[in-house]
Amino acid sequence: MPELTAIILTKNEARHVAECVASLNWADRVLVFDSLSDDDTVVLARAAGAEVVARPFDNYAAQRNAALDSVATDWVLFVDADERGTPALAAEVRQVIAARPEDGWYVPRHNYIFGRLTLGAGWYPDYQFRLLRHGRARYVRPVHELGEVDGTIGYLQNPLIHYNYRDRAQFHAKQRFYVETDAGILRDAGVRPKPRNYILQPLRQFYWRYVTLGGWRDGLHGLRLSLYMGYYEWRKYRRLRELWRS
Repeated sequence: MPELTAIILTKNEARHVAECVASLNWADRVLVFDSLSDDDTVVLARAAGAEVVARPFDNYAAQRNAALDSVATDWVLFVDADERGTPALAAEVRQVIAARPEDGWYVPRHNYIFGRLTLGAGWYPDYQFRLLRHGRARYVRPVHELGEVDGTIGYLQNPLIHYNYRDRAQFHAKQRFYVETDAGILRDAGVRPKPRNYILQPLRQFYWRYVTLGGWRDGLHGLRLSLYMGYYEWRKYRRLRELWRS
């Protein structure tokens, strides 16, 4: 049977890390790859049975690649601290790494936003590139990192459980972070905002989330999330304008 390491990237994840480690106890090795947490993350991770490696954080792709370089098992499964493995996912992972030829796998997620399972507006299936044959894949792009595979890829059926934004304050804080990062990426690529971007891009984002991706199926919850994402699309282009002016 091929050996599997489950890797959890952490930074001040004392709230989640013990339960996350416990949900992955079916892996041959559980490694917490920590970004110099200053809470009890490391202590709780070790108490739950995980190994811990510390490395300063520079960006998400670099952190995942450094974690890959620190292990030597046949396969690696990346899991975030606010995610949980399930018995069904464990059985599917074991089956595909033993019998399938693919070198990387996308894993779907069940996202719980404000405590509610959210299946519309782009939050399902929300495939993430997380299961990879060691030595055949790397991550690129600093934020919203992408996996590049030297080989073939597949899509798992059983989801990770993702306890996403627990409340609106956390949601808005994370979206502000994404606005700053994404606007910087556009600026570095030489993209300048046009007047129509401030109207059309937010409207397109809302329509895409609410209609195309089925946010309407989640009722008022889906409407609220689609409006939020349209608003932050507007914020992104406003921030891009500020970056060019400065």
